[in-house]
Amino acid sequence: MTDMRAIEISEPGGPEVLKPVRRPRPEPQAGQVVIRVAYAGVNRPDALQRAGNYAPPPDASDLPGLEASGEVVAIGAGVSWPAVGDEVCALLPGGGYAEYVATPAAHCLPVPQGMTLKEAACLPETCYTVWTNVFMRGGLKAGEKFLVHGGSSGIGTTAIQLAKHFGARVFATAGSPGKCARCEELGAERAINYREEDFTKVLKAEGGADLILDMVGGDYIPRNVSSLATEGRLVFIAFLGGPKAELNFAQVMARRLTLTGSTLRPQSDAAKAEIAEGLRQNVWPLLEAGSVAPVMDSEFALEDAAKAHARMESSEHIGKIVLKVS
Repeated sequence: MTDMRAIEISEPGGPEVLKPVRRPRPEPQAGQVVIRVAYAGVNRPDALQRAGNYAPPPDASDLPGLEASGEVVAIGAGVSWPAVGDEVCALLPGGGYAEYVATPAAHCLPVPQGMTLKEAACLPETCYTVWTNVFMRGGLKAGEKFLVHGGSSGIGTTAIQLAKHFGARVFATAGSPGKCARCEELGAERAINYREEDFTKVLKAEGGADLILDMVGGDYIPRNVSSLATEGRLVFIAFLGGPKAELNFAQVMARRLTLTGSTLRPQSDAAKAEIAEGLRQNVWPLLEAGSVAPVMDSEFALEDAAKAHARMESSEHIGKIVLKVS
């Protein structure tokens, strides 16, 4: 057979626009591998793409899905690792909601020893995002105070564990007592229920955060700035509450603050390969030792991708949602 099962976005809209289809199998280009997908991770950018607000790069698949795990079944010219038959997890330019997907070999990582393919599918998007924004861009150091919003999300649960392991004092926001309890179990010194408490007051009482990882934006932006310590850093990775806010930039000057951010998908293949190497050296040993682990929420069949998106957008989940593909 030369075709495969896949989920496509039939038109911009809600979860119901995700439709099962059959598509041609991808072929590896130079420097690429093709993976037979076992599990695909479900992420917020998938929902943004589905809604018509996050177009894939020109040379990427139009199918959603930015991370997956599975077995390498074909390699392109110039690929020395991985080999056909290797089990890997990988960051994808798109196309993960399918039985087969092509991706640069340099964006693959081995399935950590002792970890299942289901767990491994939860790693690439979150680990790449956290490593580049918290440690490479954000420069988090041992002893610093770190605040992550959305602490019970896939990004949040990963950020809490890694920041704690590397010696930071970790704070998190979440929207229920249960979610806050889970954040503290994972290593947060203090989880703040944003429906009941003002995180700004909590952080100011601690002397301010040295680093904040924000995926909310909107009216959180000035509150984040107020929550930073002198010479603190604010890193944006998403704007679930919108990208605009009114801000007094005199605070930025007076306290020598840094405001920055990044998106992962548009970065060059070389930049993503550099992130992968940082993960291989610094994070994969922690996963293999069991010091850090993905937090799993739920599993859906590939054909139930719409239900998976509805679950994610309900914000009731804690940790990662995956699609079982094969």
